[in-house]
Amino acid sequence: MERADVAWRQRPEDLSPFSRGMGPGEVPGRPVRLQSRMDEAGLNDGLAINGRKPKWMRVALRTGPEFRRLRSVLHSRDLVTVCEEAGCPNIYECWNEGTATFMINGERCTRACGFCLVDTQRPEPLDPAEPERVADAVEAMGLEYAVITAVARDDLPDGGAAGFAAVVAAIRRRTPGVRVEVLIPDCKGDPDALAVVFDARPDVLNHNIETVARLQRVVRPSAGYVRSLAVLARAKAADLTTKSSIIVGMGETDDEVAQTMADLAAVGTDIVTVGQYLRPTTNHLPVARWVPPDQFELYRELGRSLGIAHVEASPLTRSSHHAQHAHAQAVSASVGVGASAGG
Repeated sequence: MERADVAWRQRPEDLSPFSRGMGPGEVPGRPVRLQSRMDEAGLNDGLAINGRKPKWMRVALRTGPEFRRLRSVLHSRDLVTVCEEAGCPNIYECWNEGTATFMINGERCTRACGFCLVDTQRPEPLDPAEPERVADAVEAMGLEYAVITAVARDDLPDGGAAGFAAVVAAIRRRTPGVRVEVLIPDCKGDPDALAVVFDARPDVLNHNIETVARLQRVVRPSAGYVRSLAVLARAKAADLTTKSSIIVGMGETDDEVAQTMADLAAVGTDIVTVGQYLRPTTNHLPVARWVPPDQFELYRELGRSLGIAHVEASPLTRSSHHAQHAHAQAVSASVGVGASAGG
């Protein structure tokens, strides 16, 4: 497998308005332009946003009673979910099954990723009561498995790490049997900040690499391919179950996806999810291709051949989709390997 090398660099115009130093009232009416970065990466304008999606990308609207109950629980506690904020296509399935992904540390992100719908403005102050509200919602919803993610908070010294630790601790005080997965930003790669999260001992440490090396600057200009691999390697060295996600359909090739999966396997990533990109608005990266379902099956087979414990891959897969099942499969595979080694 060829190694994917990448030089990390960042230009001021790549960043969100906040990260470029703009204060309240100075945010322009449109997001950072992507065209120059797309040209650099060799991307064209892709598929028309109003084009008809293939049948495997169509999701039925299913707002059943459990969906409405869960929404009421979350909104009554003034909580934010990535399910709503990021426009996840699986929201009806997950909410009707009684699961949700909580988004902490506010609703505004300090980065301007080319695929993400989350707001990018000056963040509001942290809410010290948020961890207890999340723990209360987890208990009220009767969850067995909770996923906690957050916006990037480059304005904070620890990148928001303490918020994750506080929420994990609050959930375990209230409902000790609940398993907790955290989906963290890179915290700028700061070892001390990352250690705060690692020391909270989440059941799964998830950090998304998102795309292949060639497209990093156009897809996530404030992050870095090697930095993300380093975050996952540090988490694995801390003896945590690790997880990452790849979004396809943004201009990558299947060979590049294979390279990225090999790199994730090389740093010991236990769970990898692969899903199709959906363009949130015309201001975001275009969809370059619709990846057919049989290609996702090939991704799963490739992951198994690389030694990744569990690969969740389908057009509608998202980072937290079937998270509890993925964790159980990874743990089972790990136990099986240990038993074989011991035998």
